[in-house]
Amino acid sequence: MDHVLVVVESPAKARTIKKYLGGGYVVKASVGHIRDLPERELGIDVDDGFKPQYVTVKGKTKIMAELRREASKSSTIFLATDMDREGEAIAWHLKEVLQKSKLPIKRIIFNEITKNAIEEAVANPRDIDIDKVNAQQARRILDRLVGYLISPVLWKIFYRGLSAGRVQSVGLRLICEREEEIRRFTPVEYWTIEGILATAAGKEFSAKLFKIDGRKPEIPDKAKADEILAAIKGETLSVADVTEREKLRHPQPPFITSSMQREAAGRLGFSAKKTMLVAQQLYEGVELGPEGAVGLISYMRTDSTRLSDEAQRQGVDFLKATFGSDMVAVGKKSFKKVKLAQDAHEAVRPTDCSRTPDAVKQFLGKDQLALYRLIWQRFLASLAAPAVYRVREVDIRAGARYLLRANGRTLVKPGFLAIMQDQSEEQDAWLPDLARGETLATRNLDAAQHFTEPPPRYTEASLIKELEEKGIGRPSTYATIVGVIQARDYVRKKAVALYPTDLGEQVWRTLDGLFRDIFEVDFTARMELELDKVDEGKDDWRDVVKLFYEPLTVDLDAIKGKRAELKKQLQEETEEVCANCGKKLVKKWGKNGQFLACPGFPECRYTRPLEADEAIDRKCPKCGGDLVFRNGRFGRFIACKKYPACKYTEAVTLGIACPVEGCGGQISEKKTRRGKIFYGCTNYPKCTYASWDKPTAQRCPSCSKAYLVEKDSKKKGRFLKCPSCRHEVPL
Repeated sequence: MDHVLVVVESPAKARTIKKYLGGGYVVKASVGHIRDLPERELGIDVDDGFKPQYVTVKGKTKIMAELRREASKSSTIFLATDMDREGEAIAWHLKEVLQKSKLPIKRIIFNEITKNAIEEAVANPRDIDIDKVNAQQARRILDRLVGYLISPVLWKIFYRGLSAGRVQSVGLRLICEREEEIRRFTPVEYWTIEGILATAAGKEFSAKLFKIDGRKPEIPDKAKADEILAAIKGETLSVADVTEREKLRHPQPPFITSSMQREAAGRLGFSAKKTMLVAQQLYEGVELGPEGAVGLISYMRTDSTRLSDEAQRQGVDFLKATFGSDMVAVGKKSFKKVKLAQDAHEAVRPTDCSRTPDAVKQFLGKDQLALYRLIWQRFLASLAAPAVYRVREVDIRAGARYLLRANGRTLVKPGFLAIMQDQSEEQDAWLPDLARGETLATRNLDAAQHFTEPPPRYTEASLIKELEEKGIGRPSTYATIVGVIQARDYVRKKAVALYPTDLGEQVWRTLDGLFRDIFEVDFTARMELELDKVDEGKDDWRDVVKLFYEPLTVDLDAIKGKRAELKKQLQEETEEVCANCGKKLVKKWGKNGQFLACPGFPECRYTRPLEADEAIDRKCPKCGGDLVFRNGRFGRFIACKKYPACKYTEAVTLGIACPVEGCGGQISEKKTRRGKIFYGCTNYPKCTYASWDKPTAQRCPSCSKAYLVEKDSKKKGRFLKCPSCRHEVPL
């Protein structure tokens, strides 16, 4: 019997949509892209208008066969992929493959997976937006041109396997340039003066030196600070002025992709990648017991703070019913448009705000609940009334030259803060009642030394904010940008800060020297705007690709025949001497980092690790030679110094027994192929125990588990945690 075939990207989304469509519809998942450019060749005919050559994605042959079978039994095909450019491109590829069935193929889109949204989408199918497809196709071709034309340059200079990304390299640039700023920074000394004053009734409050002779104080050293302190202490302090007013603090708008990623990082400790993964789960649908699969949030890749009239109405009604009419902001809420926003979709919000986090708590995982609560709170807070503070400002005169100021505030009406509290736990300080002319006593007055600080290193959250402000990337790419530069070992995260690795800095210097115009921040931002014009139907996608390709070919032509010379420039000569031929060794780059090698290669093939081998007070059980620590592709290990004559090795352990009962192995530090540290059992593959967190030999004081693991968070700092009972122990 004929039915309507609906194709989506993921099985989870398919289950949720099927629930709302009911009989007469068959919902299948493509499991992401079905066609792409070929893996091992450029796949672009640059001489024929950058014509792409698409092939079926590896592993998708069976899925495509199943879709064709279902299409042969269907009367209509609806393509219900995500509503961004990438989703539109997936829909276009599906149409290209399935159109041989001669069936009507239509596109349906929805901002949320709810009954009303699905029914409305099915009632209003449309054609595929070819402008969106072309914009995504242009982005894919631009990225492929960089990957296949620039990456081999890095292989020649460093080693095979490195890659350069069009947008990711700009993210690397920002991190490397910030590191250079920090290195060049020179701290400047300055001093401030602050004290505790008291009223005649003995009520104390703090005040700071605010002005000297009507100007902001500049106190460069201790001598000047002592001079000013002595002068103030020699004067009578009296109240010069008291002002009091109400101050409104307005709520922030509902989440867009970037602000959701930043808040999830700050409040929940989530990486950008994790935030988007969990958000995708909430969007596609979560099983809520008898209710079945339900999409809990609207589409999560957006740069718009706009809310639909229906969403605003529902949110306002919920606020009134839950908190009272005073909690609702006066008038219809509108939010400032984000700079460079496409404004194509609504903000990220709950699909039904009456479905509270506590109501769905039992059905959600820990991370799902935390992110859903954050989105739910931010949406309702954005519609709530502003918080009202009572602010008091007191100026204190010390003689004719010096003016001190004290500030205090107290919360009068919490407004939106009753829904979404501040991250900071600091309490507001209020000032005692003071009258103009009142004389004050000095309890304490002192000067404090400070130094200016360098700009902070980027975190994932602050890097995403910077990328957004500079127009680099779009909501769908932020998580990829910060994830890829870490996966390539160009950048490492310590606590929450992003540090460039030696490799990352060397790669960036090379790219900056050879392709400076291609990886300019302004040029990359311009390319994003050009892609937006393609999306809007204003520009031809081939012209945008040509705009990028022409300067790229100029740069590539300029370095032809110079790659050996460029590689040599990276090789720093050392005072170490080759054990075979006596030449001075040079530093070279390999997959395991830098190492020392003889410049006489290939005649002399002598190499050794860059760092001197650290000896161990044990002998090799195989040949009796000395054992040393060495660094390899998968981490630190112990090896015989007589290698390659003797190839004995053993793992470096933490001195902790594997927690798997009966295993008998030890826990050792290891590295993934991407260079990420983890901890696993020495009996692998027989034992597959693994942990991202470093185990310690300390026993849990709560449940007596044999070990605790080290954790590090922005809020709590470093601490130990039991993997069984979750008990925490501060360090």
